Amino acid sequence: MENNCEPNADGTSARVNVPPTYEAERPGLATIFEAEKELMGYLYLAIAIAGEVAATAALKESAEFTKLVPSMIVVVGYATAFFFLALTLRTIPVGIAYAIWAGSGIALITIIGAVRFNEIPDLPAIIGLALIVTGVVVLETMSRMTAH
Repeated sequence: MENNCEPNADGTSARVNVPPTYEAERPGLATIFEAEKELMGYLYLAIAIAGEVAATAALKESAEFTKLVPSMIVVVGYATAFFFLALTLRTIPVGIAYAIWAGSGIALITIIGAVRFNEIPDLPAIIGLALIVTGVVVLETMSRMTAH
């Protein structure tokens, strides 16, 4: 190992000034891995939402579980939703994850209901949905909750 010390005028050794590197400006591996884990949490949450929305839409079409294919979609969709919601909770606090999951699910199911089943929401329903979506946005953008 090379000695980076030069003697001072009085004979004692002093550390050579090494020019700063860009290492201090780059995030460490731990920071990168944490960001990647959080990103994976949101990917898992998106999959959970898709599973829940597919299952809920199929629930209407299952005709009280009398039609096989829609009934299978219900079971697989909800199993997928809860599995990926559980994975989400590794990195996203349960309150935040559930708010996003439920709020997104409600909004998407309302849209699917309107388009596919002709269940058009009235003005109070639209206002209520807007408040739910606003609440999710506030939680996600302004909350300081973190996963433990």
